Amino acid sequence: MSATLRLACLDAEAPPLFSLWTPEHGRTGYEPGVAEALGAELGRPVEWVRVPWVDMIPAVQRGDADAVLCGQGITADRQAQVDFTRPYAIFHEGVLVRRGADIHTPEDLVGRKVAAIENSTNMALVETFTGAVPVAFGPGSDDVYADMLAALLAKDVDAVVDDDVVFVPLGTTHPDYELAFTVQTANKWGIAVAKHRPDTLAELDGALGRLIDSGRLHEVWKEWLPTLDYPFGGSQ
Repeated sequence: MSATLRLACLDAEAPPLFSLWTPEHGRTGYEPGVAEALGAELGRPVEWVRVPWVDMIPAVQRGDADAVLCGQGITADRQAQVDFTRPYAIFHEGVLVRRGADIHTPEDLVGRKVAAIENSTNMALVETFTGAVPVAFGPGSDDVYADMLAALLAKDVDAVVDDDVVFVPLGTTHPDYELAFTVQTANKWGIAVAKHRPDTLAELDGALGRLIDSGRLHEVWKEWLPTLDYPFGGSQ
């Protein structure tokens, strides 16, 4: 049997991106679907290395995992630490608020506390909102997304910024939250690989390219993200 493909990810409930790991079902969602397709393309079984958010990149640098396939926007800061494959997703960013908060534009965030994951593309966007008060989440959390939603509900923060895909399950009728607005940032997400492993990078990037060309990635997207526009063209 071919060597196991070990992929680092946060163990959290964030549908439709991914679910909590269970012994019966493993992980499900768009990113696990991408991983399953990659594994099939390469003939390698997939193993999830479940670590806190802040330990995902260190895990691949240490060799505890072969790559990170978990919400990694391709940023200059991360590119200084790891190398990335071509994107497997492109997402915009949403601003979630409590229902009835009367927040509809960036200008409405002046003086408001706005949560995002520390050192993320989401936090970079928060820092562009003039007058907003950034509140970083992440270090030490087992489920940073749940922590941010809880803080929003408890009125410890006034808004949460995350990629639009994360807010899909909340829809437009959630009793507690509503999407204030979306910023068309087109954040590219890639698979992160340690810089000392160019062969692994080339293997994963090549397989991902084949999944895009064959339409297999589009099929995974339609299964898990049917309400979002597929970003790579084609209608295979």
